[in-house]
Amino acid sequence: MIYKESAAPWWKRGVIYQIYPRSFQDSDGDGIGDLAGIESRLDHLSLLGVDAIWLSPVFPSPMADFGYDVADYCDIEPLFGDLEDFDRLLAAIHQRGMKLLLDYVPNHSSDRHPWFVESRSSRDSPKRDWYIWRDPAPNGGPPNNWISDFGGSSWEWDEPTRQYYLHAFLKEQPDLNWRNPDLRAAMMDVLRFWLDRGVDGFRIDVLWHIVKAADLPDNPVNPDWRKGQTERDRLIQLHSTDQPEAHAISADFRALADQYGSGPDSQRVLIGEIFLPNERHAHWYGTPERPQVHLPFNFQLIESRWDPVELRRVIAEYEASLPAFAWPNWVLGSHDAPRIAARIGEAQARVAAMLLLTLRGTPTIYQGDEIGIGQVDIPADRIRDPQDLRQPGIGIGRDRARTPMPWNAAPFAGFSTTEPWLPLNPDWPSRNVALQAEDRGSILSLYRDLLKLRRSSGALTLGAFLLADADKDILAYERRQDDERLLIVLNFGTRERVLIVPADARIDSVLASTLPLRDMDGRVLPNEGLIIRLRDAV
Repeated sequence: MIYKESAAPWWKRGVIYQIYPRSFQDSDGDGIGDLAGIESRLDHLSLLGVDAIWLSPVFPSPMADFGYDVADYCDIEPLFGDLEDFDRLLAAIHQRGMKLLLDYVPNHSSDRHPWFVESRSSRDSPKRDWYIWRDPAPNGGPPNNWISDFGGSSWEWDEPTRQYYLHAFLKEQPDLNWRNPDLRAAMMDVLRFWLDRGVDGFRIDVLWHIVKAADLPDNPVNPDWRKGQTERDRLIQLHSTDQPEAHAISADFRALADQYGSGPDSQRVLIGEIFLPNERHAHWYGTPERPQVHLPFNFQLIESRWDPVELRRVIAEYEASLPAFAWPNWVLGSHDAPRIAARIGEAQARVAAMLLLTLRGTPTIYQGDEIGIGQVDIPADRIRDPQDLRQPGIGIGRDRARTPMPWNAAPFAGFSTTEPWLPLNPDWPSRNVALQAEDRGSILSLYRDLLKLRRSSGALTLGAFLLADADKDILAYERRQDDERLLIVLNFGTRERVLIVPADARIDSVLASTLPLRDMDGRVLPNEGLIIRLRDAV
């Protein structure tokens, strides 16, 4: 499907940038980023050329899971500021023509949320059923075999009330019961609170978790589990995730968001965090009559082997799985995943940037990837991630993706005036925003150029997508809109390869390269990515 620029909503045309607030910019010298710090760095994002900012949670929290344990859904964590700081940040973002998305955490709250404190107070509490409580199994143990994503049982014993409560993550993050209509209404009011305040949408945390099978049966054992995988993966999460009833809730979220804007530039967007195979993932778009989230996050660039044959298959199968009315999206990095430059090296990280920003669909950039932050080793005494601390030694630590942004060569990289809460990337004196902004050959300059080109090109923002023939080690595809025809050629290898141009076309010009621009001579250099304007063959 091809969209016209004037009719397409902003979230189809735009690019999203994720900020991890603890690590973006500290304004008050405590080593932790905050809202005022983010506001002070908005010019970087304007110059980069992104359209929307997604903030990881900024709500009051004991920080057992660094904000994903919410103690109040309608306020701001004092570490980050207050509601006045939030309103100033929102206004400053809007003044620059950008949008702001918040992280909505509907599966669980903090165990210090007043709702849970009341729920835990007595079996007769009016809010008891706002969470998922069960008696012990007949043998006296947990009600079923479910395993927390952070390891260990998903059930925590509460001695005063002699029942277990469910937590898909930490015991400090009890799961909310979305089968309870009062809880459901209260959480819808949370969305209204922030929409009324002017936010432009939400990224919805672990959306596919929010409803569990009503009778809570055991999950089946995973026969493919191997030592070195997470404890969670010992089981197949058949009954604890992706339940049919969750789709009605997702559709209700969408119906509410749609009440707040219908024009191309005013729509409120919903992005769902969903890890599922294509055929189940596609269901979260809903139907044209009863739509669900606009963009079920697609993490396949993170999860797949960095290989052109594999990625060609992944892209083709994902595109084929989408409903006719659906819009694709792509993610290259996040606060939960290893850095792309750490995975594949900086030369290929440049190729990855071109891939992300030229595929059909809405891309999301994770903070720091635009300057190529790579491997950051976290000393044992600096590890903060509870997932890593609970399951050490298997390489699942998330701290390495959450290290502070290096802004310049000043002490503590201009991020703070004191030691940051996590270590900086070790090469921060030479890898920082200020230095790369002045270097036309830097990966930051490449991102800026690609985003500028994307914004100016109907083919790249909204055009059709066609895979193209290519030499070994190369992934190639076309983007087309009206008479604009672009060929993207990405060399994943370390050897020169032949440039294959479609038989019905000729090269008009080279619009962008991951390497210094050069005359085309029939070769694709190692680690080279090219965006080529084509013209019809005479």
